[in-house]
This record gives sequence, C-alpha cells and structure tokens, in this order.
Amino acid sequence: MTGQAVTDRPLRIALLTYKGNPFCGGQGVYVRHLSRELARLGHTVEVIGAQPYPVLDEVPDASGRLTLTELPSLDLYRQPDPFRTPGRGEYRDWVDLMEVGTMRTGGFPEPLTFSLRARRHLATRRGAFDVVHDNQTLGYGLLGGPGALGAPLVTTIHHPVTVDRRLELEAAHGWRQQVSVRRWYGFTRMQRRVARRLPSVVTVSGSSRQEIADDLGVRHERIHVVPIGADTRLFSPDASVPETPGRIVTTSSADVPLKGLVFLIEALAKARTEQPEAHLVVVGKRPAHGPVADAIDAHGLGGAVEFVKGITDAELATLVRSAQVACVPSLYEGFSLPAAEAMATGTPLLATTGGAIPEVAGRDGDTCLAVPPGDAGALAAGLVRLLSDSALRARVGAAGRERVLRKFTWEKAALGTVECYRAAMGAPARETAPPVARPPVGPPHAAAESRHEPPKAEASR
Repeated sequence: MTGQAVTDRPLRIALLTYKGNPFCGGQGVYVRHLSRELARLGHTVEVIGAQPYPVLDEVPDASGRLTLTELPSLDLYRQPDPFRTPGRGEYRDWVDLMEVGTMRTGGFPEPLTFSLRARRHLATRRGAFDVVHDNQTLGYGLLGGPGALGAPLVTTIHHPVTVDRRLELEAAHGWRQQVSVRRWYGFTRMQRRVARRLPSVVTVSGSSRQEIADDLGVRHERIHVVPIGADTRLFSPDASVPETPGRIVTTSSADVPLKGLVFLIEALAKARTEQPEAHLVVVGKRPAHGPVADAIDAHGLGGAVEFVKGITDAELATLVRSAQVACVPSLYEGFSLPAAEAMATGTPLLATTGGAIPEVAGRDGDTCLAVPPGDAGALAAGLVRLLSDSALRARVGAAGRERVLRKFTWEKAALGTVECYRAAMGAPARETAPPVARPPVGPPHAAAESRHEPPKAEASR
C-alpha cells in the first residue's frame, strides 16, 4: 500500500465492542458517537458487537456506510435474569461452555469469549477491512496481528480496569467480599498481558495514558491520546427550558465506589441545612441495597433524591439544562463524558479532581468548581456556593461550554482516531503472537494464565 493510499482514501473499519449499551456505560456511548462521526467523514464502519447490542445513529447521506453485525454471546447478565443458566439447546461450541463455566465460578468471561468469537468472525472476512478497532476488549483472541485478524489492530483503552479493581478491593468488607472482587476481576490478568503486546493503543486523556503505562506496562510511545467529547448539537443551551431551583444532576451508571455517589449523598445532606430546596436527580438505577441506599436512608433523603433511567439523550440534555448544578463526584474517571455533556449545555459543573476530570473540566473557578475526590464537606461547600450565586453559575456555565466547543467534540475525536488508523496501517506489524490455542474449559482461576471490563467498569457516562 502506498503512503498516499494510506493517507487519502476512505477506510473500511471494523469496530469491535463486547458490550454496546448506548445509554448506560461509556463503551456503548463511545461506539455510537465515534461510529457516526467516522461515517460522516466518509469512512465505512461495521460495528461488530455482543449483547446488549449497540444502537447506531442514522447518518444522512451515508447510506450503507454504517452497519451493525451482531456477534451473540450467551448474554448471561441480561435483565431480568442475570447469572442465568442457559438451556441445553443454547450451547453452540466450546466458547459457550467456557463462558458459563467462568460465570459459575464468579469470574467475568465476556472480554475473553468475545475476543475469541471476533477472531473467528474476522478470519472469515479476510480482506474486508483496512483496520480493526477494538473497544477495550483486550482479549487473547485479538492477538496475532494482521496475519490472524486480516488487518492492523488499534485498541482503545478508556482507562485500566485495574483501577476499578483496586478501588473495589479497598471498599470491600471482609475477606469473603474481597475474594468475590478478586474472582470477578480475574480477567484483568489477561488484559495486562494483552495490552503489553498491542502495537497501537488509543486512550482518552493524559491521565489514562499514564495509568495504562503504570498499571498495564504499555510503553508510552505506543499510547496515543485522542480526547472524546460531547454531542454539542444536542447538548447545547436552551433558554426555553426552565431552571428548577435547587436541582442538582449527576450520572452514576453503577453503584460502585469509583463513582463517589455516596459522598454526593452525604454532601447533599450537609448542603440542605443552608439550601433547603437542594435536591438530587441521579441518572442511573436506584440501588436497592448497599452504601448509597444506606446513606439515603441514614440522612432521611428519600424525598430529596430521585433516580431516572432509560431516558433518551434528548431527555438527558433537557434534564441537565433544567439543573442549577451538574456534579461529577467520582473518585476516578478516565475522561468523564457527563462532565463534557453538562458543560456543553451551559450548566455549571462541580467536579472532583479524580483521574482525568481536571483535563476535561478545566480550572477551578473558571470553567468549573473543583474539589478533592472523596470529600463530602468540599462537595457540600461547592453545592452551596453555586446554588446561592446565580452570577457565578452563569459565568462558569458559559465558560464551560466554550471549553467543550474548543476541545471536546466527537468530530475532533473521529479525526484524531483516523490519524491513529492510518499510522497503524502504514507501520510494520509488531505483533507476532501465534494463533490462540483452544484453552481448557474449567474454573477460570485454575487456568488463569489463559483467560478472562465488567459491565460496570467502563469509561462511563
């Protein structure tokens, strides 16, 4: 292939995602928006995904350039019957047996099993794609380079899931819960081994780049930062949406320590002593049990905290516009789509300095109010400050939107990603791993060297 061909012509892209929910969790959101913008740029994108299947946007004037290929798993974590036992007729091959066996022993099999199914599928499509883009599967099946996959591989790592594992272990109560967490995150051993052998890694922030190098052992020169962003057409100011006094909005797609929601609940209780109208709307599922539910009950906030789920992006944008404060209380984020989307609407942002959030939110007092992660008192002070000062809200909100328009849009993300594709296509293949041998079926930790981002461990929205 000539240098000009690599540089100029539209590309045929296979975009892999082992989990594609477009409304909950950052992986599905990433695939939905990136695939749309790549198609708008004139490239042909085939999204290959497992359940929950991605939902792709319609792209005017791009008929046939954006398609979905379903690569089904056994969907063992589906609602309303998670951790289900498949019927005998559902088993198709040894990969299905591995998936069930790993789940039954407390592990999370989907990154490995999806990678094996994707490898098999790509082998039947040799010559169909110019580049294969993996969205954080990091499974053994994706090793082997163009000889195994039919095209060069580029891999997005939003952030290392080892960070989620570390925070959940720190929050675990007792040895039984620690053992459960270690089993669930057993697949991170595989992800470390795979990541070190990848020729080209894309990540979304400088913070994530450093975490990938430190936690996964990937060399810095192989990691390329391409920030993602907000759909600024949809997430935009709208003066016709009335502001609801005291409303605070946050997004928490999973009840895990990483998201810091329990600290925001505690902060709300403190803030209401000075701002009685303060109330919280959480975009996510209400937890029936656990630290967040306990904190709501302990502080008597049942009438001041509302959870909403299953809303569309348009409904989410309207909800954020109606708030006086958008809050990101996370202990760590690899990027933080909720921060970018809130800023794009012109709603003032209160955010922690966990992980890459400052790279998105900007300077304290300018484009956001910034507080240390895990500090309920600082969160409460920030809430009171914004809720009581309309001029501050207007100034911070306007500056936040301008920052997003300059730095964090999906079009910019797509352009940067294409540069990584072309570099991978023009570079000599560095991955020379042999084809993946068929691993044994059995307990995942008896064969830990050959197997295993859980649904909750995503660059979440």
